[in-house]
Amino acid sequence: MQQQYNAQNDHLLIWVGNQLYPRAEAKVSVFDSSVQGGDAVWEGLRVYNGRIFALDEHLNRLHESAKAMLFEGVPSLEFIKNAIFETLKANQMRNQAHIRLTLTRGEKITSGMDPRLNQKGCTLIVLAEWKQPVYGSAGVRLITASVRRNSPMNLDSKIHHNNLINNILAKIAANIANADDALMLDNYGFVSETNACNIFMVKNGTLYTPHADACLPGITRKKVLAIAQQIGLPFAEKNISLTEIYNANEVFTTGTMGELTKVWEIDGRKIENPHTTSILQLIQQHFTQLTQTEGEELPF
Repeated sequence: MQQQYNAQNDHLLIWVGNQLYPRAEAKVSVFDSSVQGGDAVWEGLRVYNGRIFALDEHLNRLHESAKAMLFEGVPSLEFIKNAIFETLKANQMRNQAHIRLTLTRGEKITSGMDPRLNQKGCTLIVLAEWKQPVYGSAGVRLITASVRRNSPMNLDSKIHHNNLINNILAKIAANIANADDALMLDNYGFVSETNACNIFMVKNGTLYTPHADACLPGITRKKVLAIAQQIGLPFAEKNISLTEIYNANEVFTTGTMGELTKVWEIDGRKIENPHTTSILQLIQQHFTQLTQTEGEELPF
């Protein structure tokens, strides 16, 4: 499933550094760390009916990622929050908007890898677009990629970083196979996540998701686990093999861009639910309620 361009986004105003720019003028320096080495961290946020969902959780994770990367000159949470509000207000966005929030290590005095060359502080980018959830209601088909998800031995996935090359290689494999996305395994061959989302499976009334060892413990993932606890649904984090997920009753992905999305096929194996009820639909109902009642109210 390929995202389509939305003409509503022709004349966006985008925050770069400390001010707004028209879309055509919103740029970073060729000396910025995001260009030099993918040296940046990011978050995705969604706006529902005048509220930014899970804003504080996303901003705290952004700051934690920046701390782990030893960024200097990190803007305060208040500054970042104000930049988001100003961007949404300038674009008159109060609903059905997605925000790509990026924080780079900033501009270097000369090209090179050494963070000591970064002497101007971080660069903040707030890119808000009119964007529906990307997968739609039809569900997705996955194939398993040969490229593995990063482990903490290589690059800890708890850092929500911009260096997404292994995810992109997995997505390329999915594109070539005419699949919607790729399922990625960890170094032991267990299911980790897709190239873009966390993943869940249901078997005989119990909800399962992989340990967050080689995957990002996503905020939507956390919300789903909280919903399961709230409604009394048995759930567990465990190592999941391909054989187990092929034989699941239901499989779905979670993420800000796609919300909760049904998976109907993995590597040619149809996901078949012999039960008359759908746990995914039940969780979706509760998640939709959360998006309408939780979040930071926009001040405009």
